[in-house]
Amino acid sequence: MSAPLTSVLTGVPVVPGVRFAPVIRTNRLPALEEIDPGGELSEADRPAEAARFGAAAAAVAQRLRDRAAAASGAASEVLGATAQLAQDRAWLGAAEKAINAGMPAVRATMAAATQFIEMFTKMGGLMAERVTDLKDIRDRVVAELAGLPEPGVPVPSEPSILCAEDLAPADTAGLDPHRVVGLATTLGGPTSHTAIIARQLGIPCVVAVGGLDAVPAGAMVLLSPFGYSPTGEAFNLSMEEVATSVATALQADKLIFLCEKPGLRVRAEEPEAEDNPIDTEIPLAEAQALLARLPAPQQPDDVGFYLRHCIQACEHGVERSHIIPFAVDGALLLEVYVHDGIGTMVVDEKLESLREATSDDVTGILQLIEPFEKDGTLVKRSRTEIERDIGNYTIVEHDGVIFACAALYPFPEARTGEMAALTVSPQSQGQGDGEKVLKRVEARARAMGLQSIFVLTTRTMHWFLKRGFQVVDQEWLPEARKKKYNWNRKSQVLVKKL
Repeated sequence: MSAPLTSVLTGVPVVPGVRFAPVIRTNRLPALEEIDPGGELSEADRPAEAARFGAAAAAVAQRLRDRAAAASGAASEVLGATAQLAQDRAWLGAAEKAINAGMPAVRATMAAATQFIEMFTKMGGLMAERVTDLKDIRDRVVAELAGLPEPGVPVPSEPSILCAEDLAPADTAGLDPHRVVGLATTLGGPTSHTAIIARQLGIPCVVAVGGLDAVPAGAMVLLSPFGYSPTGEAFNLSMEEVATSVATALQADKLIFLCEKPGLRVRAEEPEAEDNPIDTEIPLAEAQALLARLPAPQQPDDVGFYLRHCIQACEHGVERSHIIPFAVDGALLLEVYVHDGIGTMVVDEKLESLREATSDDVTGILQLIEPFEKDGTLVKRSRTEIERDIGNYTIVEHDGVIFACAALYPFPEARTGEMAALTVSPQSQGQGDGEKVLKRVEARARAMGLQSIFVLTTRTMHWFLKRGFQVVDQEWLPEARKKKYNWNRKSQVLVKKL
């Protein structure tokens, strides 16, 4: 029986957070009748069977000690305590007694564990929460006796939420928080070993979830921002925390805050002014430096309020985070479909390898532009020219290969600059590298105090028109550039105001 297509299950939250991901479930042992040979042991076989049981229990305890040594903090302590339980003489003695009475080791292990599980359950409190640990030891010893792989958590191929009746310390301590992004269990409590280790690993966790057993593997589940304490108090995470956590868990391409603020201004600490427009793009490193300078944000209209969440998302794998104003009609459409967008975007440029060129990049730039010089798309440039002007170039580089470049030549007296040699490798065309370079060139031009940039082109006019450039007459060119204009090429002049 499976859960309804849409249903809400409630439990006790022990680690806050929001996650949306498919369900995975722990591996389970086969039914007892499939691995227990049945019957009764002969007198002659009983000593060897008892020795086999002792060796299996010792092997399980040693593996737990090894995991404890490799772990740290609460995880190490919990695993060490579980290893001690695996060698506890009380339950080992009960199993050995059953074997000496003729019961096969697998069945004796199950019977002895059941005896102490019932005892711990009746005692309640912390002892009842150790039941999961004993069940885990029982299953590992049985697997060792039967020659089966240890039961436990499968390694997911994508970020997933692990659902189980309960989780043993050996399972929880070994979780990768990047792959298992959330935990939900039918049993357990705020002081269970699952809860303790989940806190240390920072994995959002809900325990004592009624109806969880009916949720199948592969189902998409959401760990809600709403949670309840054991005494019934309700807690709610903020919208910004929810959005940032979900975007990070999904490794989203974008996180967009549609909010009160129009974005961040070029001089973020200064008020709105005609010469202090919205900064449409901020590299992550600059955003981090800005946030460090600002006072701690308290209210949504504080400069750093949404910025801190944008930074957190980018630091954890989200490529772009946006702050856009809800007061502008169609703001979301403008941000998604218009090149310059609206509001401010924080971008992790490390993911894009977007940077200014150095002398080591001269050969790569020459190799990139040479085919376009041969077909007449670009004006030919010598190695000497590129070496001389290398500081003007911006590149997109990946694994030592340059996939895009452009140069910015400023004309300060005219408050403008020429973007030249904009080139994108045929291997990466259509992936946005040209736009990345254009954005960086625009940012460099603004930093120089330029009010516009212009290009000269014979073949790619429509690409520039779609990105906010306008065609002007050649007479518009700065005097110094007009003198070098090649009338034979008849290049179109396109200008973009910054």
